[in-house]
Amino acid sequence: MTALATNTEMAVNKDWWRGAVIYQIYPRSYQDSNGDGIGDLLGIVQRLPYIASLGVDAIWISPFFTSPMKDFGYDVSDYCDVDPMFGSLADFDAVVETAHRLGIRVMIDLVLSHTSDQHPWFTESRADRSNDKSDWYVWADPKPDGTPPNNWLSIFGGSAWHWDARREQYYLHNFLVSQPDLNFHSPAVQDALLDVAQFWLNRGCDGFRLDTINFYMHDAELRDNPPLPKEKRNANIAPSVNPYNHQDHIHDKNHPDNVKFLARLRALMEPYGAAAVGEVGDAQRGLEIMGQYTAGNDLMQMCYAFEFLAKDKPTAARIVDVMRQVDEVAGDGWACWAFSNHDVVRHATRWELPPGGQRMFVTLLMALRGSACIYQGEELGLHEADVAFEDLQDPYGVEFWPEFKGRDGCRTPMVWDRDNHHGGFSNVRPWLPVPSEHLGLSVAAQEDEPGALLHHYRRAIAFRHSHPALSVGSHDKMQAQDDVIYFTRTAGDQTILCAFNVSETPSDFDPPAGDWIPIGAELGSAHISADGKLHFGPWQVCFALKR
Repeated sequence: MTALATNTEMAVNKDWWRGAVIYQIYPRSYQDSNGDGIGDLLGIVQRLPYIASLGVDAIWISPFFTSPMKDFGYDVSDYCDVDPMFGSLADFDAVVETAHRLGIRVMIDLVLSHTSDQHPWFTESRADRSNDKSDWYVWADPKPDGTPPNNWLSIFGGSAWHWDARREQYYLHNFLVSQPDLNFHSPAVQDALLDVAQFWLNRGCDGFRLDTINFYMHDAELRDNPPLPKEKRNANIAPSVNPYNHQDHIHDKNHPDNVKFLARLRALMEPYGAAAVGEVGDAQRGLEIMGQYTAGNDLMQMCYAFEFLAKDKPTAARIVDVMRQVDEVAGDGWACWAFSNHDVVRHATRWELPPGGQRMFVTLLMALRGSACIYQGEELGLHEADVAFEDLQDPYGVEFWPEFKGRDGCRTPMVWDRDNHHGGFSNVRPWLPVPSEHLGLSVAAQEDEPGALLHHYRRAIAFRHSHPALSVGSHDKMQAQDDVIYFTRTAGDQTILCAFNVSETPSDFDPPAGDWIPIGAELGSAHISADGKLHFGPWQVCFALKR
């Protein structure tokens, strides 16, 4: 297909996101092009042909905006410029032009719930209580005894309120003290953020990953959060040592009026054919919110919750339970599934997966109804890096070390070459060290090995794209038989049986009645035997087409 034909198709297909495979890039750690030890936008341009070779539909680039980098770009001080660390606006234009020429869409990470305390908006807002932006952030008077206005907690530890001597008020920060929360109850704030989105859409951006989408709006009455019973706590959003898990967060996020802003954002994106995927950060009702935010055609196209980003390895029963919940509370919405990203321990380590388990899980990911995100390096089978405390960069890890070591272990540089002590990422010492054990899993090493995991990812992505039932089809009720999960996907007259042994133990399985044609041999798919059974080896999958 020519570049012109590809771009024409990209321009007219507004449903491109449905069933898309999105490749997440953490730009600090992808490719250093200028020898400063930090990845940048031109480094991404350099590696886009590799990304295209994976067969993905889009890239999601984590923040590259101007920032003091106290939370590595998730603390924005200028939404409409590129931090010099990453390059320039012209370099971003080069990313878009090159990606589009290769048939890849470009999504960027918009952090709208909060800014840096160095953003000019906050500088003006904190100056006094009467300036034009005095209500652009969440300010509140102290209680009569001087303590914070309520019991809300920060995900990064401690109170979510910080005293500001200039205004003699507290401001809200759901994350770092240096990340004050914007006040979405102000129409002017919403307008300004929509202007930001339009700036990037006009620059050729194809959509957004929306950081902490359910944190945008708070309870205007500032009511206390109730305690969460111990038996209902989980560590999907914050580590178990963080008291954030002790509250039921019904007032500091998840406000029902948030959907009104999301509808405005969707209306802005529609003429551009752009799409968004929202990060739903909630440990108790994430799937429900995902369903709420993606229902219909006037809110977000996709959202993801944290059920499969959690610590515990998904058993057959757990996977079925999650998907049944999705059917119940988000059946009219659209999920975007992921097993790893820049905020969690890599799933190869988190779930202690052998190579066969890694192959099975990406094959499952490509068969689930919804869209899919893969995180840089997971296609190589990278395990979580063990970053020494003296090399630690993440403030989250510094705060809770050693019980929680932060997020640096999943953010170490991408490995391109096996014989370079920095993995081909940079010719100088990188901002985080490259683990020696990652070098043997480099792109160069795996390109030369036909049986490598990298090639399996390519085959699994291609298999999804070649079968409409898997990419955009409906599914029936997922079920489990011992360690085997199974379901069918249907689009038009194409119905595919999908079955997965999610364990290292061989298993026999009775497939549903029907005349099934085996497919997916390139993925190691099992065949229905003469006795009518499926005999699964460890971590084996089966795909069969209904005749």
